[in-house]
Amino acid sequence: MALLIRNAHVYAPRDLGVADVLMAGGRTLAVGKDLNVVIPGLETVDAAGKIMTPGFFDQHIHVNGGGGEGGYVSRCPELNLSELVAVGTTSLVGVCGTDFISRSVENLLAKVRALTAEGASAWMYTSNYRFPCTSMSQSVAEDMFLVPECLGVKIALGDHRSSFPRPDEVLHLLADIRLTGMITGKGGVLHVHMGDIPGIFEMFVKFQEGGFPIKHIRPTHCSRKRDIYESSLEFARHGGYVDYTAGFSCNGSTAKDILEAIDSGVDPTHITMSTDGHGSMPRFNDKGEMVGLATGGVGGLLDTIRDLIGNHGVPVERALIFNTTNVTDALGLKDQGRIEAGACGNACLFNDGWELTDVISKGCFMMRDKEIVKKGTFEE
Repeated sequence: MALLIRNAHVYAPRDLGVADVLMAGGRTLAVGKDLNVVIPGLETVDAAGKIMTPGFFDQHIHVNGGGGEGGYVSRCPELNLSELVAVGTTSLVGVCGTDFISRSVENLLAKVRALTAEGASAWMYTSNYRFPCTSMSQSVAEDMFLVPECLGVKIALGDHRSSFPRPDEVLHLLADIRLTGMITGKGGVLHVHMGDIPGIFEMFVKFQEGGFPIKHIRPTHCSRKRDIYESSLEFARHGGYVDYTAGFSCNGSTAKDILEAIDSGVDPTHITMSTDGHGSMPRFNDKGEMVGLATGGVGGLLDTIRDLIGNHGVPVERALIFNTTNVTDALGLKDQGRIEAGACGNACLFNDGWELTDVISKGCFMMRDKEIVKKGTFEE
């Protein structure tokens, strides 16, 4: 299928002005003004008056369901493709959570591959909250080597539900991830669920001061508690990447998390956001007893973009980087999160009120004129 979108105001996320975008074979082939295209079967869509952005990238989402802290009935449901389409998310990294028995890493891989077959672009991190890490093969390093979708390893630190490895054990894991990334050509990521217990960021900074490249350490949930947030700012000022969970902020909003971080001297390109979608959102009392549980939504990226642009006056091209190029460049996925020749054919179209009207994934319409036209296998 070949698709030509004409006359949209294109943010790639760089502002390209009004331009045409040609997609075919799942890729963006050309971006420019008044493209002259002759291809058999070409579909041409006039998007005059609309805004075109890259498809959004969610790098922390529980596609096979999180939860389990409240017993069997508290397991969160699996993600459906249409949930992503409805909020403009075309690409993702799936993760496991607290349940390391019934929510296996193998199950995560199967769900990632299912979403890919249904039309999304999907990857994963191996393991979960535990240490020693849970793997599909003999080690997490072999998982990274053997599984193309596996970009790195997830672990939880500083959380009462996590394991508590020694600093030397964490550093040894990081060294394995870095080396395997070098062998495979992957970025090599230790994706860290940050709990409320202080001291973890300080450990990471000591690793850097000892000579370990800080770029491999990727903490998330960095703004759920104020003291953790402030530690994340210091970590980022040392050159690290920080990921804020959209919609769960100690500062009132994820937009405020981002803007305060920039004002404090953090490199804007080292700030990302994700949703924790379909993960459990438990509430614990001071005795560590769970007193409430909810399931995380997947719409926080879109909500935060609207907040940054509409309520804080952030220029569009700057607001978009936090869930497009910042994420993809940090993960080494250079064909994602951008609209340019050679990139994956992912895009969103909005009207001038930032209402999502169309979603394109791998060059195919998933939403058209506000109607979801591509659903998951068991949603029809």
